[in-house]
Amino acid sequence: MAPGKRKLVRRLQIIEGQVRGLQEMVESGTYCIDVITQTSAVKRALSGVEDAIMERHLGSCAADQMRRGKSAKATAEILKVYRLKS
Repeated sequence: MAPGKRKLVRRLQIIEGQVRGLQEMVESGTYCIDVITQTSAVKRALSGVEDAIMERHLGSCAADQMRRGKSAKATAEILKVYRLKS
């Protein structure tokens, strides 16, 4: 596995652990603000994974599509991700 991919998988494993921890917090009746604080941390972590994947995509797949004359496809993909993140 490539180092970049390995790093993303590790980040996702950490997020998975955070989500399990959130479930335990809810089940045990942890104070709401503490749960919300942790959900915010998970969202930020997922956003970071999305950003890293998008950066890799732009630098490889989208750039390659543009070089091959498929700029409309690349643009459509970029706009789709932009709308999803908004």
